Amino acid sequence: MNRERILAAGAVGVVVVALLSAAVVPGAITDPSADDPERPGPLRVVDMPIAPGQVDGETATLRVTPYLRHAGPTTPNVSVVFRAVDSESGLVETTRRVAVGDVTTDGERPVSANLTVEREGGYHIEAIVYTDDRRIDTARRTVSGLDALTPAYARSTVAFTDEEALPALSVGVESTGEDQTTLRVAPSLVNRGDTASEGLRVAVTLRQAESNVVAARTAVDVGTVQPGRTASPETTVSVPAEYNYYVDAVLYRDGVVVDTARGAVNLDPSEPISVNETRREVAFEAGDFESDGGGSGGAPPGTETAVSGGQPGFGAGLAVVALLGAALLARRWSR
Repeated sequence: MNRERILAAGAVGVVVVALLSAAVVPGAITDPSADDPERPGPLRVVDMPIAPGQVDGETATLRVTPYLRHAGPTTPNVSVVFRAVDSESGLVETTRRVAVGDVTTDGERPVSANLTVEREGGYHIEAIVYTDDRRIDTARRTVSGLDALTPAYARSTVAFTDEEALPALSVGVESTGEDQTTLRVAPSLVNRGDTASEGLRVAVTLRQAESNVVAARTAVDVGTVQPGRTASPETTVSVPAEYNYYVDAVLYRDGVVVDTARGAVNLDPSEPISVNETRREVAFEAGDFESDGGGSGGAPPGTETAVSGGQPGFGAGLAVVALLGAALLARRWSR
């Protein structure tokens, strides 16, 4: 029985020593550098908006702006690496590094960079934050639908109307002959911008419905279209009678296609045709903001983590285990 009491007393002594170490030596269960004024302060990405910049025929420039939030001591030699990774192949499309320097003040600060990518597919956009050569945070977003962005040379405030009471193309019969019919084609355009638009031209092509053979072509200058106004420049074209035709209209500005429209005309009433189109537009889209909190799998913000310091001692978890072990041992030997 004396042996049992000695073992139980020893276990209790271990627990007492652990608890005293935790109380007397705080560094035994906390990070000894927690109050070190020379330790780099916390710095993380809290938001990363992405906006389209210059858009060309084959490429698009994305303006990426992560916002860095800082609190505490100075974080030295900060830099941000920007990457665009193809979402299908996983290959890095482009990379750029921006030096920030020492971050001394608390609060948020934006860091921007332009990434130029191909106007097709989608991309994972990454912003990796470094202090010296150590990664401290990473933010990611996904963009898609870049092909829906309109190049600068093709932008225009004038387009074909798209209203039920105001169709893009109006076609009427100007005159008829034995073998030919002259049609009057009137495209309907509207200027939805704030300034007058000039230098526009509409080209009209008529294709025979069954064979898709071009039956006639013509073009007409639009002239000046004032803001908020509509224009309907008329042109005439002659085609063989008793056939049905698709009417294609293309709006040009300085030789660049700005908009298109299609209609139909039935000169053979026994087999009428109609224009049935289904259009699906996919707009430019940027995915939700993501952040991995430093790239090292650390605890999320707001989570406290016990770290063993450089001073001798025991963790709080070890003290609890020792206490339970002592209780179970004393109960077993007392039976």
